[in-house]
Amino acid sequence: MQPASFSTYSQEAADAWDENAAYWDDYMGEGNDFVNLLCWPAIERLLAPAAGMRVLDVACGNGLTSRRLGRLGARVTAFDVSAQMIERARARTTAEDGEIDYRVIDGGDDSSLLALGEKGFDAALSNMALFDMAAIDPLFASLTRLLKPGSAFVFSLMHPCFNNMHTIHMAEREDRDGELVTTYSMKVTGYISPSVKLGLAIPGQQRPHPYFHRPLQMLLGAGFAAGFAMDGLEERAFPADHPAGRNPLGWGANYAEIPPVMVVRMRLR
Repeated sequence: MQPASFSTYSQEAADAWDENAAYWDDYMGEGNDFVNLLCWPAIERLLAPAAGMRVLDVACGNGLTSRRLGRLGARVTAFDVSAQMIERARARTTAEDGEIDYRVIDGGDDSSLLALGEKGFDAALSNMALFDMAAIDPLFASLTRLLKPGSAFVFSLMHPCFNNMHTIHMAEREDRDGELVTTYSMKVTGYISPSVKLGLAIPGQQRPHPYFHRPLQMLLGAGFAAGFAMDGLEERAFPADHPAGRNPLGWGANYAEIPPVMVVRMRLR
C-alpha cells in the first residue's frame, strides 16, 4: 500500500507538470546526459525494442523515449497525466518518428489504461517517472492485464539509495602531507521511510513538484505483488572522465562510484 499522504499530492503533481511543461521541454529537448549516457543505453539493452513491437510508454513526458522507440520500428502508445506535456510531445513528433499514439491518461486510472487493450502490448517502458507518481500499485496491476504473458516492463528512476530528496552532495578538502586533496561523497539522511518532498527537476522551473520516495522493498514490492519477477538490473553512474561542468558537486566524474540512476526489468510471470 502507498502511504496515505501520497494521494494528497496527486493533483499537485499533475498541476505542477502542466505548469512546468514548456520550460522542461525547452530544456530537455530530445535528451540530456542523464538520458543519453545513463538511462537509454540500459533501457535499450533490457527492453530490446524491435520493429513491430507494440510498446506502452508510461508517463512519457515530452515523448523523447517514444520517438526513440518509434525510430527503431516499434509501434508506440504513449501517455502522460499532463495535457501540456502531451501537447509538446505531439508538436515534436514527425513522420520519421514512426507510429506513436499519444494519450492524456493518469497512470493510476485503471479504466482508462485498460481501454488501451488488454494483452495488447509486447512491452512497457517508463523513463525517470515512477518517483513522480503518487500511486504505482494501480499501474503495476493494470500492466499485468495490458501486457502479453512473459512481457517485460522496463523502468529507469533516480536511485532510491543515493539520489533521493534526503541525500546531500558533499566535498571535503584536506591537507594530506602537503597535498590538498578533495574527497567527494554523499550524505544520506533518510531512506527506509517512504516520504514526499517538493523539489526541482531542473533549476529555474516555475514550480516545484512532489517527489515520491520509496525504498526498494516498496518500489519492487509493488511489482512483485502484482505478479512480476525482476530479471534485469543496471545501476548507472557517470564515467570517471565525464566532466562535472560548472558545478563540482553536480553528477559527473567526481561521483563516478555512486550511481544516480537504476534501470530495472520486471517480467510478467
